[in-house]
Amino acid sequence: MSEQLKGFIHTITEQQLNVFSIRILQKGHLLAHWDRDKDQRRVQHSISKSFTCMAVGLALEEGQLHLDATLGDYFSYDHVPVAQRNLPSPQELKLRDLLRMSSGHDSPPLWADERASLTEKDWAKYYLSLPLDRAPGEQFTYSSGDTFMISAMLQAATGQTVKDYLTPRLFDPLGIHDVEWETSPLGVTLGCAGLWISNEELSRFGQLLLQEGHWEGTQLVPADWIRQATSQQIETTGGGDWGKGYGYQFWMCSHGAYRADGANGQLCIVIPSKEAVICINSEEENMQGILNAVWNEVLPLYTQR
Repeated sequence: MSEQLKGFIHTITEQQLNVFSIRILQKGHLLAHWDRDKDQRRVQHSISKSFTCMAVGLALEEGQLHLDATLGDYFSYDHVPVAQRNLPSPQELKLRDLLRMSSGHDSPPLWADERASLTEKDWAKYYLSLPLDRAPGEQFTYSSGDTFMISAMLQAATGQTVKDYLTPRLFDPLGIHDVEWETSPLGVTLGCAGLWISNEELSRFGQLLLQEGHWEGTQLVPADWIRQATSQQIETTGGGDWGKGYGYQFWMCSHGAYRADGANGQLCIVIPSKEAVICINSEEENMQGILNAVWNEVLPLYTQR
């Protein structure tokens, strides 16, 4: 089924873009796919964030969380910074500000390198020890630490890790079994990264998003939550497809599309106007190059609605 993808394959080969796998769907049907070797489970990096977002939507529906919940509602530590310079304490950060990455840190905590070297095992405690640099809710700054705190908040609210919470509610119904998702030293699902699934499994997630949470006769995730999460909630200042705005743990992008994405070219692109899902796994820093190849070579393959 790779004949239709000749243009895409030619482009990524010519530009030396290290793509492993692509799946393109329309109206729930697989139109074409290509694997450099074989599709296998790979770490999805920040696509993990968009799965964590689904857990939040379910917890909201079940009344276990609300968007104005604060970190202080769930975490209490000694020596947490008090409000200063007319800025709130980190304990006052709201779930909605974490979801749209507007927590107010100039240097976001808990990046991958910092997570690997941090001596403090309680990452929530560490996050809450850092004073804010500006008022929350005003400016987007991409932060894996914000998403980790969402995961920690959900675990505190529900008594389950994000992975365990999603297993019967999302993973099992989608046929994604025995999921591996990395954790903090204290066993909190990373949330921001560390989820291992295949590109084909990712395409099921993309189809669920396209169908606004409906799957095989069951509403797995509230449709209104998916609409909120995949609509712009805050402006972004990046170039290309990183400057189109951000939702709740999803990026807006060209052509009326939105995407979950992870470092080095993990992509789950949903184009509602085409009833289309495009999923890609890669090990490639030039993610805009991959997206350009999608817009130029894959998008024309879709028929109009």
